[in-house]
Amino acid sequence: MENIKGKRILVLGATGGIGSQLIALLKNSGATLFVAGRHQDKLEKLCIANNIQPSHSFVGDLTDATERDRLHDAYFSQFDSIDALINLSGLGILKSTADLTEEEFMQTIQINLLTPFGIIKRFLPHMKTQGRGLMIHVPGILGKVPMQNAAAYCASKYGLVGMLQSIREEIKRTSIRFTSIYLGGVDTPFWDNIDMRVQRDKMVTNEEAAKAIWFLCMQPDSGVISEMVLQPFNHQAI
Repeated sequence: MENIKGKRILVLGATGGIGSQLIALLKNSGATLFVAGRHQDKLEKLCIANNIQPSHSFVGDLTDATERDRLHDAYFSQFDSIDALINLSGLGILKSTADLTEEEFMQTIQINLLTPFGIIKRFLPHMKTQGRGLMIHVPGILGKVPMQNAAAYCASKYGLVGMLQSIREEIKRTSIRFTSIYLGGVDTPFWDNIDMRVQRDKMVTNEEAAKAIWFLCMQPDSGVISEMVLQPFNHQAI
Protein backbone atom coordinates (compact mmCIF):
# COMPACT_ATOMS: atom_id res chain seq x y z
CA MET A 1 0.00 0.00 0.00
CA GLU A 2 1.17 3.51 -0.73
CA ASN A 3 2.28 5.77 2.10
CA ILE A 4 0.57 9.18 2.03
CA LYS A 5 3.17 10.88 4.19
CA GLY A 6 4.24 14.03 2.37
CA LYS A 7 1.64 13.56 -0.37
CA ARG A 8 -0.01 16.76 -1.59
CA ILE A 9 -3.76 16.34 -1.37
CA LEU A 10 -6.49 18.79 -2.39
CA VAL A 11 -9.82 18.27 -0.57
CA LEU A 12 -12.98 19.98 -1.81
CA GLY A 13 -15.97 20.21 0.52
CA ALA A 14 -13.55 19.94 3.42
CA THR A 15 -15.78 21.48 6.09
CA GLY A 16 -18.64 18.99 5.86
CA GLY A 17 -19.28 16.20 8.35
CA ILE A 18 -17.17 13.67 6.45
CA GLY A 19 -14.63 16.24 5.33
CA SER A 20 -13.68 17.48 8.78
CA GLN A 21 -13.09 13.89 9.95
CA LEU A 22 -11.11 13.06 6.82
CA ILE A 23 -8.86 16.11 7.16
CA ALA A 24 -7.79 15.00 10.65
CA LEU A 25 -7.01 11.47 9.40
CA LEU A 26 -4.97 12.71 6.45
CA LYS A 27 -3.11 15.26 8.52
CA ASN A 28 -2.24 12.70 11.18
CA SER A 29 -0.90 10.45 8.42
CA GLY A 30 1.55 13.13 7.34
CA ALA A 31 -0.19 14.40 4.20
CA THR A 32 0.30 17.99 3.07
CA LEU A 33 -3.19 19.40 2.60
CA PHE A 34 -4.89 22.14 0.63
CA VAL A 35 -8.52 22.50 1.69
CA ALA A 36 -11.46 24.21 0.02
CA GLY A 37 -14.96 25.09 1.19
CA ARG A 38 -17.74 27.62 0.83
CA HIS A 39 -17.82 28.98 4.38
CA GLN A 40 -14.87 31.03 5.56
CA ASP A 41 -15.57 30.70 9.30
CA LYS A 42 -15.81 26.90 9.11
CA LEU A 43 -12.69 26.68 6.97
CA GLU A 44 -10.71 28.87 9.35
CA LYS A 45 -11.71 26.69 12.31
CA LEU A 46 -10.78 23.56 10.36
CA CYS A 47 -7.35 24.95 9.51
CA ILE A 48 -6.67 26.00 13.10
CA ALA A 49 -7.75 22.63 14.48
CA ASN A 50 -5.49 20.77 12.05
CA ASN A 51 -2.55 23.17 11.88
CA ILE A 52 -3.09 23.99 8.20
CA GLN A 53 -1.59 27.23 6.92
CA PRO A 54 -4.16 29.84 5.80
CA SER A 55 -2.38 29.96 2.42
CA HIS A 56 -3.28 26.29 2.00
CA SER A 57 -7.01 27.01 2.05
CA PHE A 58 -9.53 28.39 -0.41
CA VAL A 59 -12.99 29.88 0.12
CA GLY A 60 -15.27 30.07 -2.87
CA ASP A 61 -18.30 28.84 -4.80
CA LEU A 62 -16.93 26.32 -7.28
CA THR A 63 -20.10 26.34 -9.38
CA ASP A 64 -18.62 29.52 -10.83
CA ALA A 65 -16.03 28.84 -13.55
CA THR A 66 -14.05 31.90 -12.48
CA GLU A 67 -13.82 30.50 -8.95
CA ARG A 68 -12.61 27.17 -10.33
CA ASP A 69 -9.85 29.06 -12.13
CA ARG A 70 -9.02 30.88 -8.92
CA LEU A 71 -8.83 27.60 -6.99
CA HIS A 72 -6.46 26.17 -9.58
CA ASP A 73 -4.21 29.22 -9.39
CA ALA A 74 -4.31 29.33 -5.58
CA TYR A 75 -3.33 25.68 -5.31
CA PHE A 76 -0.43 25.90 -7.76
CA SER A 77 0.82 29.10 -6.19
CA GLN A 78 1.63 26.90 -3.18
CA PHE A 79 2.53 23.53 -4.75
CA ASP A 80 4.14 22.47 -8.00
CA SER A 81 2.40 19.07 -8.15
CA ILE A 82 -0.76 17.31 -6.99
CA ASP A 83 -0.85 13.73 -5.72
CA ALA A 84 -4.56 13.41 -4.97
CA LEU A 85 -7.81 15.33 -5.37
CA ILE A 86 -10.79 14.38 -3.20
CA ASN A 87 -14.15 15.92 -4.10
CA LEU A 88 -16.66 15.74 -1.23
CA SER A 89 -18.82 18.66 -2.32
CA GLY A 90 -22.35 18.24 -3.58
CA LEU A 91 -26.03 19.11 -3.26
CA GLY A 92 -28.94 16.87 -2.34
CA ILE A 93 -32.53 17.87 -3.07
CA LEU A 94 -35.07 15.12 -2.38
CA LYS A 95 -38.55 16.07 -3.57
CA SER A 96 -41.32 14.48 -5.56
CA THR A 97 -41.35 15.26 -9.26
CA ALA A 98 -44.48 17.35 -8.71
CA ASP A 99 -42.73 19.54 -6.15
CA LEU A 100 -39.30 19.68 -7.79
CA THR A 101 -38.77 22.84 -9.83
CA GLU A 102 -36.76 23.08 -13.04
CA GLU A 103 -34.48 25.55 -11.29
CA GLU A 104 -33.75 23.04 -8.52
CA PHE A 105 -33.14 20.33 -11.09
CA MET A 106 -30.61 22.46 -12.97
CA GLN A 107 -28.97 23.62 -9.73
CA THR A 108 -28.41 19.98 -8.77
CA ILE A 109 -26.90 19.19 -12.17
CA GLN A 110 -24.71 22.29 -11.93
CA ILE A 111 -23.25 21.39 -8.54
CA ASN A 112 -23.07 17.60 -8.76
CA LEU A 113 -22.08 17.14 -12.40
CA LEU A 114 -20.88 20.25 -14.22
CA THR A 115 -18.71 21.47 -11.34
CA PRO A 116 -16.79 18.16 -10.99
CA PHE A 117 -16.24 18.23 -14.76
CA GLY A 118 -14.79 21.73 -14.48
CA ILE A 119 -12.52 20.68 -11.61
CA ILE A 120 -11.26 17.65 -13.54
CA LYS A 121 -10.61 19.84 -16.61
CA ARG A 122 -8.30 22.04 -14.54
CA PHE A 123 -6.39 19.45 -12.51
CA LEU A 124 -6.21 16.32 -14.66
CA PRO A 125 -3.74 17.88 -17.14
CA HIS A 126 -1.23 18.29 -14.30
CA MET A 127 -1.61 14.62 -13.37
CA LYS A 128 -1.09 13.68 -17.02
CA THR A 129 2.12 15.72 -17.08
CA GLN A 130 3.28 14.07 -13.85
CA GLY A 131 2.26 10.64 -15.13
CA ARG A 132 0.49 9.84 -11.87
CA GLY A 133 -2.24 10.99 -9.49
CA LEU A 134 -5.47 10.01 -7.77
CA MET A 135 -8.97 11.48 -8.00
CA ILE A 136 -11.67 10.36 -5.57
CA HIS A 137 -15.31 11.30 -6.12
CA VAL A 138 -18.39 10.42 -4.08
CA PRO A 139 -21.35 9.61 -6.36
CA GLY A 140 -23.17 8.08 -3.39
CA ILE A 141 -25.36 5.02 -3.59
CA LEU A 142 -27.95 7.00 -5.58
CA GLY A 143 -25.44 6.97 -8.41
CA LYS A 144 -26.09 3.22 -8.64
CA VAL A 145 -29.57 2.61 -7.27
CA PRO A 146 -32.54 4.96 -7.84
CA MET A 147 -34.88 6.12 -5.09
CA GLN A 148 -38.24 7.84 -5.16
CA ASN A 149 -38.24 11.62 -4.75
CA ALA A 150 -34.65 11.80 -6.03
CA ALA A 151 -35.07 12.52 -9.75
CA ALA A 152 -32.63 15.44 -9.83
CA TYR A 153 -30.16 13.88 -7.42
CA CYS A 154 -30.09 10.54 -9.24
CA ALA A 155 -29.81 12.26 -12.62
CA SER A 156 -26.78 14.20 -11.43
CA LYS A 157 -25.12 11.24 -9.75
CA TYR A 158 -25.78 8.77 -12.58
CA GLY A 159 -24.36 11.41 -14.89
CA LEU A 160 -21.31 11.80 -12.65
CA VAL A 161 -20.71 8.04 -12.71
CA GLY A 162 -20.96 7.90 -16.50
CA MET A 163 -18.64 10.86 -16.90
CA LEU A 164 -16.01 9.41 -14.54
CA GLN A 165 -16.15 6.01 -16.22
CA SER A 166 -15.66 7.63 -19.61
CA ILE A 167 -12.68 9.71 -18.45
CA ARG A 168 -11.24 6.60 -16.79
CA GLU A 169 -11.15 4.99 -20.24
CA GLU A 170 -9.03 7.91 -21.43
CA ILE A 171 -6.40 7.47 -18.72
CA LYS A 172 -6.55 3.74 -18.00
CA ARG A 173 -3.11 3.04 -19.51
CA THR A 174 -1.50 5.64 -17.25
CA SER A 175 -0.71 5.61 -13.53
CA ILE A 176 -3.58 8.02 -12.83
CA ARG A 177 -6.28 6.50 -10.64
CA PHE A 178 -9.98 7.37 -10.68
CA THR A 179 -11.88 6.02 -7.67
CA SER A 180 -15.58 6.35 -6.87
CA ILE A 181 -17.02 5.64 -3.44
CA TYR A 182 -20.72 4.90 -3.18
CA LEU A 183 -21.81 5.95 0.30
CA GLY A 184 -25.36 5.13 1.36
CA GLY A 185 -26.99 6.38 4.51
CA VAL A 186 -24.28 8.45 6.21
CA ASP A 187 -25.39 10.52 9.20
CA THR A 188 -24.29 13.91 7.88
CA PRO A 189 -25.99 17.34 7.95
CA PHE A 190 -27.37 16.35 4.52
CA TRP A 191 -30.38 14.95 6.37
CA ASP A 192 -31.04 18.00 8.56
CA ASN A 193 -33.42 19.62 6.11
CA ILE A 194 -34.70 16.54 4.29
CA ASP A 195 -38.41 15.91 4.81
CA MET A 196 -38.20 12.12 4.95
CA ARG A 197 -38.50 9.55 7.68
CA VAL A 198 -35.01 8.12 8.19
CA GLN A 199 -33.23 6.17 10.93
CA ARG A 200 -30.10 8.21 11.43
CA ASP A 201 -29.02 6.11 14.41
CA LYS A 202 -28.60 3.16 12.02
CA MET A 203 -26.58 5.07 9.45
CA VAL A 204 -22.85 4.93 8.80
CA THR A 205 -21.05 7.54 10.90
CA ASN A 206 -19.06 10.43 9.48
CA GLU A 207 -15.94 8.97 11.05
CA GLU A 208 -16.34 5.57 9.39
CA ALA A 209 -17.09 7.15 6.01
CA ALA A 210 -13.97 9.30 6.38
CA LYS A 211 -11.89 6.24 7.27
CA ALA A 212 -13.04 4.55 4.06
CA ILE A 213 -11.91 7.51 1.97
CA TRP A 214 -8.65 7.72 3.92
CA PHE A 215 -8.06 4.03 3.11
CA LEU A 216 -8.66 4.74 -0.58
CA CYS A 217 -5.80 7.25 -0.49
CA MET A 218 -3.42 4.36 0.21
CA GLN A 219 -4.07 2.11 -2.76
CA PRO A 220 -1.81 -0.76 -3.84
CA ASP A 221 1.26 0.32 -5.79
CA SER A 222 0.39 -2.14 -8.54
CA GLY A 223 -3.27 -1.34 -9.09
CA VAL A 224 -6.31 0.81 -8.54
CA ILE A 225 -9.48 0.47 -6.49
CA SER A 226 -12.03 1.67 -9.02
CA GLU A 227 -15.07 1.49 -6.74
CA MET A 228 -16.06 1.04 -3.11
CA VAL A 229 -19.57 0.69 -1.68
CA LEU A 230 -20.23 1.51 1.98
CA GLN A 231 -23.75 1.50 3.37
CA PRO A 232 -25.62 0.54 6.55
CA PHE A 233 -26.75 -3.05 7.03
CA ASN A 234 -30.40 -2.06 6.56
CA HIS A 235 -29.62 -0.08 3.36
CA GLN A 236 -27.96 -2.90 1.44
CA ALA A 237 -29.24 -2.24 -2.06
CA ILE A 238 -26.55 -3.78 -4.26
